[in-house]
Amino acid sequence: MNMISPATSSVTPAQMQRMRQQAEELEGVFLNMLTKEMFATVKGDENFGGGGFGEETWRSMQAEQLANSIAQSGGVGIADDLMSQMIAMQEAANTSLTSIPSAGVYSK
Repeated sequence: MNMISPATSSVTPAQMQRMRQQAEELEGVFLNMLTKEMFATVKGDENFGGGGFGEETWRSMQAEQLANSIAQSGGVGIADDLMSQMIAMQEAANTSLTSIPSAGVYSK
């Protein structure tokens, strides 16, 4: 993981917390989609789940819970990879905001 140290970073703790939350949410969405597709390939018979709408609903909830469990236990590393990229982008945005002249374009 290529994290920027807080001492040299212009990213505020609030920005860092918000970025972490967004990265973890995106990883959760990805894991949810992944587990739903995984469960969609499992075909039950009448002895298991009974088929129909009830089984589809149950499988959807099961996939969502599995994705949440994976995300809460540290995920698969997508959020960590996103964080380094998000920090770099936020650093660039913070730097460009501080380099804009405060008195306007025509002042000297």
